[in-house]
Amino acid sequence: MKKKKKKKNKNKKKKKKNKKNKNKKNKNKNKNNKKKNKKNNKKKKNKNKKKNKKNKKKKKKKKKKKKKKKKKKKKKKKKKKKKKKKKKKKKKKKKNSSRATPLLTLGRLTPT
Repeated sequence: MKKKKKKKNKNKKKKKKNKKNKNKKNKNKNKNNKKKNKKNNKKKKNKNKKKNKKNKKKKKKKKKKKKKKKKKKKKKKKKKKKKKKKKKKKKKKKKNSSRATPLLTLGRLTPT
């Protein structure tokens, strides 16, 4: 009877040890997973940050485009320029000089 009890206890201890080891393994696994997840999350966050930044920039650009409104050009009223009347210069009549011009002499030479 005593021996049997001992064996049972041994098994219990073994089970306990196994459980402990399993727990330890799980703990480590969890720890590693947490680390991995943290890293991955950070990567994702950074990726998203970059993406968001890009998108924000795009949005900003779009907004800028939207903001630009065509300014209505004000029509400038053209001032009518008053035309200055040019004063006509009176041509002075040439006085017939006593000296006959060649043309006149030619005319005189032709018989009437």
